[in-house]
Amino acid sequence: MGTLRNCFLSSFQIPTSIAIIKTRDKKPLIPWRNINIKATAAMDSSETKSYYQNVVVLRHGDRMDNFDPTWVKTAERPWDPPLTQDGLARAFRTGRTFRTLLPFPIHRVFVSPFLRCVQTASEVVTALCAVDDNPNAKLSTDVVSIDPSKVKVSIEYGLCEMLNRQAIRLDVAPKDGIFRFDVPQLEALLPSGTLDHTVERVYKELPRWEEEVRDTRDRYEEIIKALADKFPSENLLLVTHGEGVGVSVSGFLEDMTVLEVDYCAYSELRRPISCKNEKFTAGKFEVLTKSGQTGVTYMAEEQLL
Repeated sequence: MGTLRNCFLSSFQIPTSIAIIKTRDKKPLIPWRNINIKATAAMDSSETKSYYQNVVVLRHGDRMDNFDPTWVKTAERPWDPPLTQDGLARAFRTGRTFRTLLPFPIHRVFVSPFLRCVQTASEVVTALCAVDDNPNAKLSTDVVSIDPSKVKVSIEYGLCEMLNRQAIRLDVAPKDGIFRFDVPQLEALLPSGTLDHTVERVYKELPRWEEEVRDTRDRYEEIIKALADKFPSENLLLVTHGEGVGVSVSGFLEDMTVLEVDYCAYSELRRPISCKNEKFTAGKFEVLTKSGQTGVTYMAEEQLL
């Protein structure tokens, strides 16, 4: 495995990079050998079907507290900032990029419960589902109608922010260490008809406050694999935080160090899948994203010596 720079972004820092994480000596949570997964939908079992499953891991857009330091002074939830207007626009543009440039469709979206991630997912999903691709559209509010059958969305606690002082300043964190989310209210922000209520969360609860950095990185790697395993016949988009995007590269790419993850930066992973007799066999993930291509910058560890 590679490494990820440990330069987390607490409030008011310029949000363009995350830091080095040593993962080379970490034992993977799921072995790299092929794994068998029970089919999630009825399929013709008379022959083997082979294809690639694609997973895109996206960081949220520009967060308010890094551009308006006065916002936190009156905020009811200073640890959960919304997107700026530019952040909303960036997220919508990213959704249009996915729609026009990705060589595969996105079937399902999972999103961190933090407000900035839900708002990012809402803009991206609207762009993906827009019926009329108006080139002048700048935000989801410019889209007249969507086809909600194209993408299904669910909130997943396992994609949440790293819950410790490296990511969330102690003076803005909840005093009791409990991060409360009104999930129905967050779900109401998603485009109408896209929410999938039938999906059970992989993580039933949020991590505890003062989560260890290594535990966070293990969590991100585990949730990427677990969600892909749960829906092996679908391409996924995971909307998360900078650290999660960094781990999506360093956790699956040997001897590489992630240096920077921009707002709405994303990585693209894929793995081979074969299906026979209602069972899926999955190979290991391959990182397709090139350094600097989609806002994620990384470098071979030997070049840093």
